[in-house]
Amino acid sequence: MLGISDYGAFCAAIVLFLALPGPGTFALLTSTGKGGFRAGAAATFGVIAGDQVLLWLAVGGVAALLAAHPLAFRLVQYGGAAYLAWMGFRLLIAKTGAVASPVRIEPRHYARQAFLITLLNPKAIVFYMAFFPLFIDTAAHRGAVTFGAMAATIALITAGYCLSLCAFAGAVAVKVRAHRRLVRWLERLAGLFLVGFGVRLIRD
Repeated sequence: MLGISDYGAFCAAIVLFLALPGPGTFALLTSTGKGGFRAGAAATFGVIAGDQVLLWLAVGGVAALLAAHPLAFRLVQYGGAAYLAWMGFRLLIAKTGAVASPVRIEPRHYARQAFLITLLNPKAIVFYMAFFPLFIDTAAHRGAVTFGAMAATIALITAGYCLSLCAFAGAVAVKVRAHRRLVRWLERLAGLFLVGFGVRLIRD
């Protein structure tokens, strides 16, 4: 589909990664808790905007490599698979601990604060550099059309997930804070998913 290999798995991966608690999740929960659903919706816009900036920075590097050095791009695919598998392994073996939020949200300017929190996530662009190559069909790739479809898919799924999260913020916040076991199982599921991506690419 539009140069995206295994579109269903691509969408499933996005949902799974969104479900893992991180700075963006805590920004949404904190904003909603302080300013209600409208504040959460504003924070959602900020998260999506920050994500898109990082995403297109990664796309620039991936696209340039694909166009200039197809063989090197294939090596990057294998490197990306190894990186995601390593991340997955770390999630599988991580010890259970408290969920700590590094996020501080002040009243007002929810979108701007969520945008900055997302933009300053040092691991995000590395993740995108590893993630995108796994789902690019090099034979059917259409350049900007393919990357645009991937970016739009991520934005739409993120919007749907985050707005739903804000709508049920009270119940979700309780679960995130009080049910560490649920979070741990989500981490393990994500770990298996990431390792699976690595194995899948190596076998292709």
